[in-house]
Amino acid sequence: MTSENFTRPGAVDLSGLAQQATTAEGGSGYVVELTEAEFETVASRSMQHPVVVEFYSPRDPNGGPVSEALAAAVNAGEGRYLLARVNVDQEPRIAQALGVQAVPTVIALLAGQMVPLFQGTKGGDEIADLLSQVSQAAVANGITGRAEPIAAAGGGAQGAEHVANPRFEAADAALEAGDYAAAVREFDKLLAETPGDPEVVAGRAQAALLERSLGFDPDAIRAAAAGGGLQAQLDAADLDVIQGRYEEALDRLLDFAATADADEKEAVRVRLLELFEVIGRTDPLVLKARRRLSTVLF
Repeated sequence: MTSENFTRPGAVDLSGLAQQATTAEGGSGYVVELTEAEFETVASRSMQHPVVVEFYSPRDPNGGPVSEALAAAVNAGEGRYLLARVNVDQEPRIAQALGVQAVPTVIALLAGQMVPLFQGTKGGDEIADLLSQVSQAAVANGITGRAEPIAAAGGGAQGAEHVANPRFEAADAALEAGDYAAAVREFDKLLAETPGDPEVVAGRAQAALLERSLGFDPDAIRAAAAGGGLQAQLDAADLDVIQGRYEEALDRLLDFAATADADEKEAVRVRLLELFEVIGRTDPLVLKARRRLSTVLF
């Protein structure tokens, strides 16, 4: 998965990266039906979080499983993405404008730019992996917001539009400007006001990772990590996460901590807690790593 349009200052080069469809009545999710009139509104949300666009036709006999897998993966992300579904039979002009020639076709919008994902059928695991790569591309390019859930009742695409929380205005502005150190400071201010706020904690962790990544030389980091040492392993784990190798990142630090001294264990613990926020608190890899971390520390 690549895009030549990512030019945000300090963005990490990711060119090497290659719940159900409907919610229960009265519930909410992150899936909307998209019309031409609402396209620009929904696409503009890609400045804050990834927007995944699925082009489908009710006449396509193979499209149902893809739609279900997409919706399940997006809803499981709990706001990492918004899925906008385009019925090409009813909205042919959107498909024509984006050069879509077959269904199902799935793309992502990041900062207003189109990133092709796949055409045809894909399994649930493949779709989840592609969305994970989309999430990492977003974080690496300073797109760290969360989509608002869409109420099942009246769940048109207009529900995707939400007013940005003014609390995050300064932090969001710093992220958009590529000033990740300033973003960290703004998130620290918010944490002082609301300690433990999960959205603030996650935002700070993402901003801190971006700040650390500014001076990264991937080849040098990999070479240093081969020789061991705390800082080398911390840097390598950051790089692993940025490149979507979550399990490798977590195992790297946990393996190091198993034989580390007390001060090194504490440094690893702090970094792991940050990376847990970036990856996602409920991710199965994070839950597994938390259990192992308790064993390593105690």
